[in-house]
Amino acid sequence: MNQKIDEHYMSLAIEEALLAASEDEVPVGALIVKEDNIIATGRNRNRQKNNPILHAEIIAIEKAAAVFDNERLTDCTLYVTKEPCVMCAGAIVHARITRVVIGTRDYRYGACGTIISVCGNSVLNHIPEIEFGILEEENIKLLKDFFRAKRS
Repeated sequence: MNQKIDEHYMSLAIEEALLAASEDEVPVGALIVKEDNIIATGRNRNRQKNNPILHAEIIAIEKAAAVFDNERLTDCTLYVTKEPCVMCAGAIVHARITRVVIGTRDYRYGACGTIISVCGNSVLNHIPEIEFGILEEENIKLLKDFFRAKRS
């Protein structure tokens, strides 16, 4: 894929993450794109709704599935600011998302190869293409600033 296009969509995912931070959520944003059209967006809502599954990726996947009236999101790209956890990576595999573009690795919970490999696991029936590091510095700064503010 084109680097500039990936950076454009990642910047929109970052906007979702900033909205999450403004709502006192961990700043993670996601969006799903098909054929250069944004199908769905999501941002973390789990703290706000007291629901552990309301991660940005899950919300975006659920919205996109509703748009297509289909649980399969083939030929879609998921842009997400931070590497998905095991739950989200499992949903990505089940949804058959073709490509996952990740802003920064998650060295605590990352399930796209950093800690564990759910996306990318050859034992599973679907292996999405995974790309790390799009607007990585911006994504790292967003997370660090959020947690620094929480600690002070």
